[in-house]
Amino acid sequence: MSHEPRAVVDHHGDDHEHHHHTGGGVVGAFRAAVLEVFAPHSHDASDSIDDALESSAAGIRAVKISLLVLVVTAVAQIVIVVLSGSIALLADTIHNFSDALTAIPLWTAFALGTRTATRRYTYGFGRAEDIAGLFVIAMITLSAVIAGVESIRRLVHPVAIEHVGWVAAAGLVGFIGNEVVAVYRIRIGRRIGSAALIADGLHARTDGFTSLAVLLGAGGVAMGFPPADPVIGLVITVAILAVLRTAIRDVFRRLMDGVDPAFVDAAEAALAAEPGVVDVRSVRMRWIGHRLHAEAELDIDAAVSLAEAHHIAHSAEHTLTHAVPRLSTALVHAYPAGSHPR
Repeated sequence: MSHEPRAVVDHHGDDHEHHHHTGGGVVGAFRAAVLEVFAPHSHDASDSIDDALESSAAGIRAVKISLLVLVVTAVAQIVIVVLSGSIALLADTIHNFSDALTAIPLWTAFALGTRTATRRYTYGFGRAEDIAGLFVIAMITLSAVIAGVESIRRLVHPVAIEHVGWVAAAGLVGFIGNEVVAVYRIRIGRRIGSAALIADGLHARTDGFTSLAVLLGAGGVAMGFPPADPVIGLVITVAILAVLRTAIRDVFRRLMDGVDPAFVDAAEAALAAEPGVVDVRSVRMRWIGHRLHAEAELDIDAAVSLAEAHHIAHSAEHTLTHAVPRLSTALVHAYPAGSHPR
């Protein structure tokens, strides 16, 4: 006997990652703050968005607003370029503007994710987010390579920085604009459970690091230490690589159908406590975009009727979608206790 209903039920919760103990006091707080910059966690359960269409709309809105902020930032930098006449600053501004365009693939992915499933793409188009995430990773990698190569080149062949004040101003504008976008994208990415949007937030943060390097390098030059520019550039390169590691980890976990083990634990505990369930044989989960899908196999009393089995399975589905954050669909198989699935 088996029962295989599918239910879509609204629920409340959020994508959850465990925080490890980082120690108390100032040192612990500082370490936690640093980890939050390079490996942001997801703890916004009270402000999560659970409806699939609403969460996709929130993702598109986040991309639009952040793109607008980045364009305004780039325009402000262009004004500084015009006033200063710095060719080097123009190149950095063009780089920042081109990086802002990474929002377009993610925008497209969110839009595709709202399309209904077809007979060819029976799970829908949520995986487009993961493809966009790969593009974001490529852009972060490119930023790290450019920052590293440029820093080494300036160490080997020092280049005098002209218009130091203007360069510092442009660096400050770039850092503020990119960090505002990074915080916003990461926050919305947490709320809707989108690894790709969080990765794009990390990408904006790497661009902010690059602008911060420009600012700090100009400050070092102004204080009479010309090598400060390439040295700080190398430090920023290392920081970008740390951010890249986090982005790769999160995006590739989604591609490999990785989920937080706490989700599986919560599902098994909820199903085991469900009336009529004798045992939980297995629970499998996978992300499809920023939504979770689950399949479960349950043992139930062999003496119950088919109607009772249907009720138990349906009730188990309902319980499951409420017990696991961001779970939008569940497929439950019910078997008589002691039998083996075919």
